Amino acid sequence: MEAARYLSGQFLLATPGMSDPRFQRAAIAICTHDANGAVGIGVGATVRGLGFHDLLEQFAIAPGDSANAPVHFGGPVEPRRGFVLHSGDWGGQDTVDVAGLWRLSGTVDVLRAIADGTGPAHWLIALGYAGWSAGQLDAELTGAGWLNVPGSAALLFDTPAAARWDAGLAAAGVDPRLLVGTAGRA
Repeated sequence: MEAARYLSGQFLLATPGMSDPRFQRAAIAICTHDANGAVGIGVGATVRGLGFHDLLEQFAIAPGDSANAPVHFGGPVEPRRGFVLHSGDWGGQDTVDVAGLWRLSGTVDVLRAIADGTGPAHWLIALGYAGWSAGQLDAELTGAGWLNVPGSAALLFDTPAAARWDAGLAAAGVDPRLLVGTAGRA
């Protein structure tokens, strides 16, 4: 049997074959993927009318000189739970390194650090996540709904959210006009 190929540090891009409307043109940064399942954070769409300073206010944290960056729609699972994808120059007690490309933190200490100017140089905030049980993502990847492409800090931090799907496809050399909504059978 061929060894499993895990996708931590890659991006999943929804194709026209994606049947779940919540993931149309989705760009998801895969943060963990192993024999137990997978977790990714949606980075291709933002929550309209919600900024970083709004979240800080809910935690009674002064924003300092931090940017009032948009908050991303991380996914449909636990949409009230927050996550920060950030550069590797900061780490907290729960921080997870993602393939040496970026880090994932999910506690309020990273919000405080960003607000007081001691946090990571590059970051984005998301509410919710996309999750797959053991083997579920592997099975989905055999269909026509997802395309996995190499992840990069530049795609994550230097590309606007609305452009990440197109930029991910372009980085992989895929013309979105050539994507079809069904998988072939040989």
